[in-house]
Amino acid sequence: MTVGMGRSERSRKSGAFKQRLISTLAVVGVVSAGLVSTAPSAVAADVQSKQWYLDAMHAKEMWKTVTGEGIKVAVIDTGVNPSTPSLKGQILKGMDATGATGDETDDYRGHGTTMAELIAGTGNGGGLKGLAPGAKIIPMRITDTQFQDEHSVNAHDSEDAIRAAADSGAQIISMSFASDFPSAEEREAVKYAQNKGKLFFAGVGNNAEKDNKEQFPASYPEVVGVAATDRNSKVSAYSQHGAIVDIAAPGDDIPRWCDEKFEKYCYEDGGTSAATAIASASAALIWSAHPDWTANQVLRVLLDTAGRGDWEKGTLSNYLGHGVVRPAVNILRGKGDPGAPDVSPLTDEKTTSGSSAVPTASASASSQPPQKKNADAAVVTGSAEKPGEDSQVGLILGVAAGVVVLGAAAFVLVRRRRGV
Repeated sequence: MTVGMGRSERSRKSGAFKQRLISTLAVVGVVSAGLVSTAPSAVAADVQSKQWYLDAMHAKEMWKTVTGEGIKVAVIDTGVNPSTPSLKGQILKGMDATGATGDETDDYRGHGTTMAELIAGTGNGGGLKGLAPGAKIIPMRITDTQFQDEHSVNAHDSEDAIRAAADSGAQIISMSFASDFPSAEEREAVKYAQNKGKLFFAGVGNNAEKDNKEQFPASYPEVVGVAATDRNSKVSAYSQHGAIVDIAAPGDDIPRWCDEKFEKYCYEDGGTSAATAIASASAALIWSAHPDWTANQVLRVLLDTAGRGDWEKGTLSNYLGHGVVRPAVNILRGKGDPGAPDVSPLTDEKTTSGSSAVPTASASASSQPPQKKNADAAVVTGSAEKPGEDSQVGLILGVAAGVVVLGAAAFVLVRRRRGV
């Protein structure tokens, strides 16, 4: 058990990062990484049976009502391959911000394609089925450390991609990438996305058992930091914790493409990367059901309906934030108060007026710790049952990214970026 103190409401000043949060909670989760190497057809036929969280989240029941249609999600990642059976017809025009050879459809790691399938995959050809299969994906390609080691790259790819996503038709930005270092330019790009009314999700990182360093962009106040959970809705052992966490979603035992060859799926933990994609897809479902809502209202309902087990509503967890995403509680039961369209559900501060104003980081936090020591064993994902009965379980007018000569400081910043 990790013991600490409670955290108070996070009211933000301009430029302030998320404050350190501490509470008395149990950290539970087992990381398994068994790899399955079988023929592509056999893997494809079996992969959807491994998506355990779809049943837990009542996906089939939700799909009878809404599938994410009308919602576009910008996926800032390693690129997205539009030719996998599950993504054919799902990918819109995006942008390559790497400054290297290729474009946003050249996924050099397979990571971005997995995230896109987890969000909006149709499941055709036996591939991954997205939680919001009616949504569309706008890919934004950026670099990870290995790619930077092998190519001359744009040192400002992250901020360029974020700004392009903000200028695109996407309502949601999903970024399953992390760096140990903040950047003033990236932070300004995140603020720009907020002012454009985007709802921005990012993974909190997978190094809880190492240094648990604050990760960016998840730590920026304008970004919703996503933690990972296991099949029992308990925080995954690797999932980083602290004030960075705003919400949680399934991350354990989720299939992914093994590499850029797209020959087979691997069965292992998806980490906070997968959790970020699933949280983004959850928001897409809610927004699709309520297309006139703003980003603030969508996020407020996502947080309001999150699974918290038996800990008091309004109390935040170091490990799960407001709780575990359960879009079915809104879609199937009509629960969740959208509240004011221009007030962040996390800081209670005004955002942009008018259309879709995006949230910033957590607010409405009680200064008291959870009343139950097992608060992090929150009931998961997607239950549409009553409390106590929850299941356990387009074209972009973006920024052209040229090859930039890397200065020493910029080089340090980009070299340590990784998928989470």
